[in-house]
Amino acid sequence: MHNLPAPDAVLARQARRTRAGRWQMLLLALVCAAPVIASYYSYYVARPEARRSFGELIEPQPPLPTASATDLSGRPVELSTLKGQWLLLSVAGGACDAACENNLYLQRQLREGLGKDKDRLDWVWLVSDDARLPEALLPALGQATVLRVPPAVLADWLAPAAGQALTEHLYVVDPMGHWMMRFPAGLDKAGAGRAKRDLERLMRASASWDQAGR
Repeated sequence: MHNLPAPDAVLARQARRTRAGRWQMLLLALVCAAPVIASYYSYYVARPEARRSFGELIEPQPPLPTASATDLSGRPVELSTLKGQWLLLSVAGGACDAACENNLYLQRQLREGLGKDKDRLDWVWLVSDDARLPEALLPALGQATVLRVPPAVLADWLAPAAGQALTEHLYVVDPMGHWMMRFPAGLDKAGAGRAKRDLERLMRASASWDQAGR
């Protein structure tokens, strides 16, 4: 007749397995995050010009929400599908006023200005309501990702600078889905030049691990 294991011994083995599993998960998370951490270190610490960064670094860096959006045809799209690329985001209602049009124009220009690295960055318009998009605007959005996202989801993820509105900024999201930078509100062409330099440095700092495409 076999002896049953002592309850204390069983509990001790289970506790050891649990601790080992937690350490393994932590190690896996660190391995996955290491390239991003290294690129941020290179951009913000190792490079002297990082002190002149135009965009504001966000700390902590909120991850993409676990939520659904819809594309312009009404099909559901999980926001998590945006991961795997650098993102340059704007937020505005579908009617798209002059400030919205300016942001979309600057997003396109900033992406094109990256030259060979432009395919590593997607420009994304998150539409915060159900308003119909102007027909005249649609041809200019051929290379953009346009998704309708509930305002509450946006408000829980992104935030404007004090005294500004969510629609006044451009936002940068890293390939792991973390919102990590916010450009100043009301970006003009002069400011766009400085924003472009930030994006170029991010592309250089992440070149060793980030490739175009998801």
